[in-house]
Parts: sequence; C-alpha cells; structure tokens
Amino acid sequence: MDLHYVIIGCFVGLMVGLTGVGGASLLTPLLITTGIQPTMAVATDLFYNSITKLFGSIQHIRQKTVNMLLVSYFAAGSVPSAVLTIIALKFYPPLHAYQDLIITHALGIVLIFIALLQIAKLWMTDGTPSRIQNKPLHEKKWMTISIGAALGFVVALTSIGSGSLFALAMMMFYRLRASELIGTDIVHAFLLVTAAGLMHAGMGHVDFVLTINLLIGSIPGVLLGSIMTTRLPAKPLQTVMAGVILVSGIKLL
Repeated sequence: MDLHYVIIGCFVGLMVGLTGVGGASLLTPLLITTGIQPTMAVATDLFYNSITKLFGSIQHIRQKTVNMLLVSYFAAGSVPSAVLTIIALKFYPPLHAYQDLIITHALGIVLIFIALLQIAKLWMTDGTPSRIQNKPLHEKKWMTISIGAALGFVVALTSIGSGSLFALAMMMFYRLRASELIGTDIVHAFLLVTAAGLMHAGMGHVDFVLTINLLIGSIPGVLLGSIMTTRLPAKPLQTVMAGVILVSGIKLL
C-alpha cells in the first residue's frame, strides 16, 4: 500500500462526493504532477473509472433510469473511436513519438473547457427546449453516433469527459428526465472507459497497484463527501473546484 496515492484517491473521492465534479478532471492531472507518465496516468484513470462506474451502472439499470437506445447510439460512435485513437497513438510512429506531449497538451485544453463549462452550467439558467431537442431520437441517430465518435476520441486521449462532455451533449440535444440523464450518462461512460481501459491494459499502460491504492482511498472518500453535501453549500464548492481544474489545465499547456 502506498499511502501517498491512497490519500490522493481519498481526496478525489471526497471532492466527487461533495461537489459532483468529474473524478478524471482531478485525478489525471494530480497523477501527472506526482511524476506518473502521462500515458500511464490516462490509462490508469480510465481503468479505475471503469470499476467505479460499474456499480453506478448496475444501480441505474435496476432503477430503470437508463435510455438504452441513446446509450447504444453513443457507444456505436464512441467505443470504436476510442479504440482507434489508442491504436493510433501506440502504433503510428509520428504520433507515438510525441504521445506524452500530445496527451499533456490535449489534457490541458480539455480541462480548461470542462472548468469553464462547469462554471457556466452552475450560474446560467436553462432555456426552453429547442427544436432539435424535441425531435424523436431515431431522427437523430447519425448525429448521436457522430457526437459519440468525436467525444470518444477526446476521452481516449485524455481520460476526461466520459461523464461531463456527454452530459453536456445530452442537455443540449435531447430531452431527458434528470434521473434518466444521469443514468444514461453513467452506463454509457462505463462502456466507453471500460473499452478504452482494457485497450490500454492490453498494451501494458495500466498500473494495477496504483489503481488498487486509489480505490482504497476513493471509496471512503466518496461516502464521506456524499454525507457532507447536506451540510455544505454546493454551488460555491463546485465553483472553487472548477477554478482548481481551470488552473490545472493552464499549467499543463
């Protein structure tokens, strides 16, 4: 057991339980700053996330709060896109030679975008449903698959966005109940990060001991954070965490 990484896992779990901010947005840059190679940080985070999202997926499927058709459309684009991205980074020489640099800069850009998105989502009111939101899902099949492919590329490259970016897409283009949006987001994220995590694991990029240490810390951290949410104001905390993510993104560029 490495107490250093157990504490990092506990901190990330605490912040996720307390604020709802995506764990990958905090964990991946933290791992890089502690000296973990960017490729291994991304790969380990994806594998770690697949385990944590498994339990959430099971619960939401039991609750019937998952739009499985939307999950299948997203996954039809995101999973092949993520797999091809990882293969290209590994086996295409011009990309492989600068793999860590590409990942670090992409991570910085996505972190800045996620932070600004989080702040905007907190302090802006929702508008009335748009025309595209009112369209039936089968008429948006190819648009949904395309969104999945584009965001699957981002997730495979940075480990970030399997929850937040897809949640944003669902809020912008689809009409879902709050519980259904969360359930659909988690189940799709599980499929995506599992596929990407297994690809990285097969290439030897995942540090399994590190994953176990992070899980030892994050599970009690999430539980503690969830309990504390009833006692602390959510919006100011989420705004502060978005600010931390923004600074992390700027430092990685």
